[in-house]
Amino acid sequence: MPESPLDIQIKTLPHQPGVYQYFDKDDRLIYVGKAKDIKKRVSSYFNKHHDYGKTRVLVKNIVSVKHIVVETENDALLLENNLIKKYKPKYNVLLKDDKSYPWICIKKERFPRVFPTRRVIKDGSEYFGPYTSMKTVKTLLGLIKGLYQLRTCNYDLSEAKIEAGKYKVCLEYHLGNCLGPCEGYESEEEYQANIIAIREILKGNFKDSLQQFRTQMRQHAEAMQFEDAQKIKEKLEVLENYQAKSTIVNPKISNVDVFSIVSDEGYAYVNFLQLSYGSIIRSHTLELKKKLEETDAQLLALAITEIRQRFNSNSKEIYVPFPVDLGAGIKITVPKLGDKKSILDLSIRNAKYYRMDKMKQIKIVDPDRHANRIMAQMKADLLLSEEPRHIECFDNSNIQGTNPVAACVVFKDGKPSKKDYRHFNIKTVVGPDDFASMEEVVYRRYKRLLDEDQPLPQLIIIDGGKGQLSSALKSLDVLGLRGTIAIIGIAKRLEELFYPDDPIPLYLDKKSETLKVIQHLRNEAHRFGIEHHRNRRSKGALTTELENISGVGEQTIVDLMKQFKTVKRIANAKLDELEAVVGVSRARKVYNYYHKE
Repeated sequence: MPESPLDIQIKTLPHQPGVYQYFDKDDRLIYVGKAKDIKKRVSSYFNKHHDYGKTRVLVKNIVSVKHIVVETENDALLLENNLIKKYKPKYNVLLKDDKSYPWICIKKERFPRVFPTRRVIKDGSEYFGPYTSMKTVKTLLGLIKGLYQLRTCNYDLSEAKIEAGKYKVCLEYHLGNCLGPCEGYESEEEYQANIIAIREILKGNFKDSLQQFRTQMRQHAEAMQFEDAQKIKEKLEVLENYQAKSTIVNPKISNVDVFSIVSDEGYAYVNFLQLSYGSIIRSHTLELKKKLEETDAQLLALAITEIRQRFNSNSKEIYVPFPVDLGAGIKITVPKLGDKKSILDLSIRNAKYYRMDKMKQIKIVDPDRHANRIMAQMKADLLLSEEPRHIECFDNSNIQGTNPVAACVVFKDGKPSKKDYRHFNIKTVVGPDDFASMEEVVYRRYKRLLDEDQPLPQLIIIDGGKGQLSSALKSLDVLGLRGTIAIIGIAKRLEELFYPDDPIPLYLDKKSETLKVIQHLRNEAHRFGIEHHRNRRSKGALTTELENISGVGEQTIVDLMKQFKTVKRIANAKLDELEAVVGVSRARKVYNYYHKE
């Protein structure tokens, strides 16, 4: 059989670092990836069986491969990120964050203005940011305005125009917010000294400004200029107060980027903390939509490249929860203890809270979307033919072999439907026999649903291993329901899921939402069953003694318990009190039982 064009392309790929691109039959780019060795990585897609369905679909759709060889892995990482952002291929991770962020601009001009902007223009001006919220920008600009008098006008303050007297000072000068460079009242050197101090504040370095203000305050005090000294003191307090509000980690930890990741089946959330001069100066969380079976390490590497590009970070050291490959020139640290570990834990906490907030928002805004996603996930994870919109879970309770009972709990759309919960008192089984009890309750439950023409569940979960599952299957066989309803057993010890006629259990990812729903069902069934079991045992303890009285029936016991509440009060009651509740004949029998002497 002749080789296909795709086979030939794969055979001729180089053993070099670079980026590979997959195209479909319509020559559309459907996937971009990076690799240390392009040939090895691409070949792996076609040489092994993929467990993940989406990857199998991707491979089936690949018609041609193109590649770009680069010098280093770091270059490959950057190129991959740029191509994904530009072409948005169908099977690549989706970076769910395309908004434009605010910056603070120091304009390239004589007597530079400092102002917020969302547009970065390459005109030689300096841009600090981007910041993740406008509130941070306003706070910083408010701080700068309180410390330094800068111009806000957009005049061309060239030396010639100022000397020609072209401009007049405005209201800002009279309010004390500007020192009047437009009329030559402030020199360019004095103004530039302020800009240098502002530049350091925007970088997170308050040390120089604090030192400068302390020196000025001392000079004014020594010259008996106490009003001026007080103004400088107020500025010092503003600056110190702002610095105290930013999270101080450790002055030794300087110019470091911290990244952490929290993920589930469909999404990953990467938090970024930027540290400068011992303070956290930025926090940002990026949401990534998984398209294939990407690992946390792959997603984190992609997110780090994207975030560092977006926020223009040149830090030479990065803290991460596990090793990632970002190429040469960047020091990767995996903190184990101390301040470094604390700051990494803070980043992880931020990522977790971001994910929780997202989940809560989805539940509020679009509860159906949340349910639909979980149902689709459960169908895929549990290999079902339809979504398990209606699930029922059974559990037996027979503590110390007494009062055997069973519980059936019902979940609809992944949530408990408590009005549909059912208790069962075991009727046909003598002694503690979990298998026979399970067989009885499953038969009774679905016999009744069939008789009453009630809807059947799409999934039955049996709390127990192979034995309980086999017992439940016997009842489904008798009722002719085997194959109609999916049924699985869950063993407690290792959370193993057993299927009919399959000796090998299924293990779900511990972070899986499917496993969490199954555990919730199992725990609810256990709680509900235990509650009923306790009620039966306590009721038995209360009424056993009264049942021993000859001629006293169940209704008499109920009437007496309603009136007297406890057996002890019944035993101590006077004859006329008993007669008032149950009549003369039965009252005498009860009274004589407790007053035999």
